[in-house]
Amino acid sequence: MPEQMAEALDDFGGQIDWARLNEWIAAQDVPGSGPVTAVRKLTGGLQNSVFLITRGGEDLILRRPGKHLKPKSNETMLREARVLTALEGSTVPHPRVLATCADPDVIGACFFLMEPLEGFAQSGELPGQYATDAGWRRAMGEELVKAAAALGAVDHVAAGLADLGKPDLWHERQVERWRSQLEGYAATPGYDPGELPHVDEVGRWLGDNLPTDRRIGLVHGDMQFPNVMFSLKAPKISGVLDWELVSLGDPLLDLGWILSSWSETGDPEGKAPMVRPWDGFLSRRELVELYGTLSGRNMSEMPWFFALACYKLACLLEGTYAASKAGKVPANVGESVHGYATWLMTKARQIIAG
Repeated sequence: MPEQMAEALDDFGGQIDWARLNEWIAAQDVPGSGPVTAVRKLTGGLQNSVFLITRGGEDLILRRPGKHLKPKSNETMLREARVLTALEGSTVPHPRVLATCADPDVIGACFFLMEPLEGFAQSGELPGQYATDAGWRRAMGEELVKAAAALGAVDHVAAGLADLGKPDLWHERQVERWRSQLEGYAATPGYDPGELPHVDEVGRWLGDNLPTDRRIGLVHGDMQFPNVMFSLKAPKISGVLDWELVSLGDPLLDLGWILSSWSETGDPEGKAPMVRPWDGFLSRRELVELYGTLSGRNMSEMPWFFALACYKLACLLEGTYAASKAGKVPANVGESVHGYATWLMTKARQIIAG
């Protein structure tokens, strides 16, 4: 009977071969026993698929690339599992990896299993006491900065992650790296990189004002509320999620990313707060001060990292806008993303103006 139940489970368009998964999972040292008897697809990032599976009354999280694999999808998945495994024992809140499968033939892609975390990760209306208690919302910002500082403090060499990226001249390479990404979209019919404002001005400023206090460490790459799970029981982070963009770089970029997602009086028009209600959250200045206290770093050059975060994200988002011009993404989605990219570059220009 259990085998029949497993065979009847939804394979989500061929994303899970249940017979082969059950055979593989039986050989792993993970909670539960017998075949998987229940599955639910969870909301998550655009690039990957996340499933809550149950076997023997125990819940597990299965994470794999999305249905349509890209050339490096499997490599990225294994890299993510490797980083999460290396973080075990650190103070970085993260989901614990239970088992990794590097054989794409098992379910059609490489994947890994994690312990489930309690809580929520989202944008929009906050749930529970986060919606009613400004103190809990203040703690959300504090927790996010604490997680970023904890990641920045990890000794990536001792953790076996020295080969995760190219640290040499990292700061010098950033402008050209993301400018070339933007210009690469010009090959898309109907897209003009010149539609994104202030690229030259912000790029020149970043090149002319390289920071003197430099460090290399782990950078999450997308540190913001939708990628962080908060507990519903207390204003604490259960774990940082979505590690597919993790690399080596200056950890202050993660703080810059957080600042770019923030909302404050005086910001350019056109961007709503990422979560609601917004009152009670720390100011950007308070976030920077907290990170400096936790990390011991000189925060006087933080505007460079804030502007770089806006510049980088805007260049990346324009890829979706370009895709919409080619009919690969709905036009309204492309316009919305382009609007946010424009806001980011306008904010970057505001930052460099002091």
